[in-house]
Amino acid sequence: MIDAHQHIWQIGQHDCTWPTPDDKPLYRDFTLDDVLPLATTCGVQGSVLVQSQPSDRDTDYLLTLAQQNDFVLAVVGWADLAAANVMQRITQLAQHKKLRGLRPMLQGLADDRWILQPHLAPALRTMQEQGLCFDALIFPRHLPHIYQFAQAWPDLPLVIDHAAKPPIAQDDKNSFAIWCDGIARIAELPWVYCKLSGLLTEAGALQGTDALRPYVEHIFHSFGAQRVMWGSDWPVVCASPNQAYADYRAWFDVAQALIPDHNASVIRQVFSESARAFYRL
Repeated sequence: MIDAHQHIWQIGQHDCTWPTPDDKPLYRDFTLDDVLPLATTCGVQGSVLVQSQPSDRDTDYLLTLAQQNDFVLAVVGWADLAAANVMQRITQLAQHKKLRGLRPMLQGLADDRWILQPHLAPALRTMQEQGLCFDALIFPRHLPHIYQFAQAWPDLPLVIDHAAKPPIAQDDKNSFAIWCDGIARIAELPWVYCKLSGLLTEAGALQGTDALRPYVEHIFHSFGAQRVMWGSDWPVVCASPNQAYADYRAWFDVAQALIPDHNASVIRQVFSESARAFYRL
């Protein structure tokens, strides 16, 4: 099995500015030594490390860890796509055998349409030429813009992190419908995948399989198992409001329980093969 979305950070090092002291469960170092026993107990044999800081130093740190540890199968890093030297930086990063993609942290940018700016095209073209993937860290409001972006770049494989963070905690039919429409539309593009990750963090007090089932069912209905990959989103999962679900194993078990018909071939696809195909593992 493969964990397609995992973070590592050291407070105060490698430009780590988040989490802050206010983020109590997360404000400490989280290392590979911490996650390895949690993952291996679940049968997870490798992971994709994903950047957590908008920083070159953080990306370089993850690549160093990947070089030192066979458990890390791939890295999704960060680069300033608007920087003057970005094409050289992307080309340099792509020389690392485990660098598979970039994630520009769109959720935190003031302009929801930022990724559609024409001056970013050289960076995106370089990503495409280097065979890299695009991780989209977004909210539901970004989905129309990401659809437009993905349409324009059909040779740039794209994955929606955390299923675009659906508003589970709101328990609101209108918000659910808007998210459903956005997911269904972007899933029409066959080069777009979706990560089954981060849902417990978005669920607030509504935890467990019953609260998540409508969202997970829609993800599978839209993308099919072939384009859905499981990720722990560790250690962010530790910030789940319900402490009964705030750990690696709990989310692993919940996600497995939500697999349609608990089908063994679907479990293998979602917990391994989709990540292998998307990230070329």
